[in-house]
Amino acid sequence: MKKLLNTLYISTPDYYLSLDGENIVVLLENETAARVTLHNLEAIVTCGYKGVSPALLGKCAESGISVCFLKPTGKFLARVSGEQRGNVFLRKTQYRISDNDEDSLMFAKSFITGKIYNSRWVIERAARDHSLRLDVDKLKNVSLEIKDSLTKVDTCNSSAELLGIEGETAVRYFSVFNDLILQQKEDFKFITRNRRPPLDNVNAMLSLSYTLLASMCAAALETVGLDPYVGFFHTDRPGRKSLALDLMEELRSVFADRFVLSLINKKIISPAMFEKAESGAVILTENGRKLFFTEWQKRKKEVITHPFLKEKVEWGMVPYTQALLLARTLRGDLDAYPPFMWK
Repeated sequence: MKKLLNTLYISTPDYYLSLDGENIVVLLENETAARVTLHNLEAIVTCGYKGVSPALLGKCAESGISVCFLKPTGKFLARVSGEQRGNVFLRKTQYRISDNDEDSLMFAKSFITGKIYNSRWVIERAARDHSLRLDVDKLKNVSLEIKDSLTKVDTCNSSAELLGIEGETAVRYFSVFNDLILQQKEDFKFITRNRRPPLDNVNAMLSLSYTLLASMCAAALETVGLDPYVGFFHTDRPGRKSLALDLMEELRSVFADRFVLSLINKKIISPAMFEKAESGAVILTENGRKLFFTEWQKRKKEVITHPFLKEKVEWGMVPYTQALLLARTLRGDLDAYPPFMWK
């Protein structure tokens, strides 16, 4: 349970929420686990199986407090809100910005700045922590090349130019990704990023982790009232959640990539947990997927200090904090969107 940016997050599935006067009572097995005042609360996000009392739902609807229900995996289920429709104005602002190339570019540059910064940090962290096992000079040279991309992003003037910078940086980053694999190197070699289908064990896990991360980002955007299909960097395409893909860019390396590397380097995953389909795609076996999902849920519960908010949050809440910050920027509460820049 966490109160952050005027939003109450219930991440434990066995909590039940009820109303007592002007307070939310959080119950666990009919015992009071916490009490939270409704005053100044803007939203409740719950991953609980137990649910919310009708009295609390009615009070929240009356007070303009949205209640968002997610599956324990983080998948969006539904949002309940009252007569106030502030999200309409938020989405109209989102659509106007999406249709304006100059305004879209401003947000797109923030997303890619976060992505490049974090990609560089992953390399720098590996060079620092494993200096005796890695070619530090090689990693440092790539890190400096990636650092130069940050300046290019700051001065670029078009979405096409930004896309080119992002692509070049991704190539540099993945050129040393195999170096970051320290264990089981014979079975977990990374040569290049491939997808649709993934052709090796590492790419199979990267693709799955990106799918899970995109789902988390889409749910986060739905929670704050934004349209996950209308983006600023990724263009509109039927069925594609472009804004969710935008939001996840800054989290790819520090969340998904580091997660995959930890599974390999800690020998949590083994080559026996993969199989090749007739199409040539490499996929996780049933047991492999179960282990992958279990470890993913564990990673989501790890606590970090948010670099912008300076508050303790679980990794699984980071997409929601970023979605809230994006919504507040669109409303004009923040001068610029602060990308997640982990250290």
